[in-house]
Amino acid sequence: MGVYVILGLIIFLLMIIVSSIKIVPQAQVYVVERLGAYHASWTTGPHMLIPIIDRVAKKVSVKEQVVDFKPQPVITKDNVTMQIDTVVFYQITDAKQYAYGVEKPLSAIENLTATTLRNIIGDLELDSTLTSRDVINTKITSILDQATDRWGIKVNRVELKNILPPREIQDAMEKQMKAERERREKILQAEGEKKSAVLVAEGEKESQILRAQAEKESQILKAQAEKEAMILKADAAREQKILEATGEAQAIEMIQRSMAEGLKLLNEAAPTDSVIALKSLEAFQKAADGKATKIIIPSQIQGMAGLATGIKTIIDETK
Repeated sequence: MGVYVILGLIIFLLMIIVSSIKIVPQAQVYVVERLGAYHASWTTGPHMLIPIIDRVAKKVSVKEQVVDFKPQPVITKDNVTMQIDTVVFYQITDAKQYAYGVEKPLSAIENLTATTLRNIIGDLELDSTLTSRDVINTKITSILDQATDRWGIKVNRVELKNILPPREIQDAMEKQMKAERERREKILQAEGEKKSAVLVAEGEKESQILRAQAEKESQILKAQAEKEAMILKADAAREQKILEATGEAQAIEMIQRSMAEGLKLLNEAAPTDSVIALKSLEAFQKAADGKATKIIIPSQIQGMAGLATGIKTIIDETK
């Protein structure tokens, strides 16, 4: 019997020792109290708990957490009541302050978010509220982060999930959006017609420019052709005149050469005075046959008797 008691005591002690060993998992912190007062914050790893004296007061997750709060009624600056629900991303950075700083931390964050949201939306009109989500998110995040810092909570981000204005406001907004879309459609259509007209005008302009350039080039080619024809004609006339002048020069040269040869032969024949007188008479006769109104008689020809004698002598010699 005593053996069983001892064995039971040993098993009881082992159970107490085993139950006193606490292993804190990753991303968690255990808040430990000793005799009812805060003792330590255990992080990841094994720890020894003194039975009866120590106890784990709270297990805190240090991972980032997300909480979705229900829609809250808010009133804008222009007295429009809307329903806005928010999503808060937060993380516990100090387990001790989280455990002892505030009762029901999530409820405190929700109420703080609602009041902060009402204060911010109260300074904005409806249109600004709908188009300023980023500004509202930034303001709420900053205010909540400062307020929850003493609770060991860090607010990383706040997002407005839905903004629901009254039904009549939604209908008016839909009509406004429809009118805006129709206006944009008309503007786009007008711009398209304008661009089309501009393109047509530019096409006509380019066509006229091309026609004018073609006509100009045609006139230039025509003028060049006429110029070349005139140059060819002038060259032909010049060459013809050159040929005529060359022919006349050659004819004169031939005449002069014939006359020179005649004089040479005449000199070689040693003509008498009678022959020279006869030749002078022939030359005088040719001059008299011309159209000149005045005839100058050479001084060598003197006396009709001498002339007649010379002629007669020449005729006798010829016979």
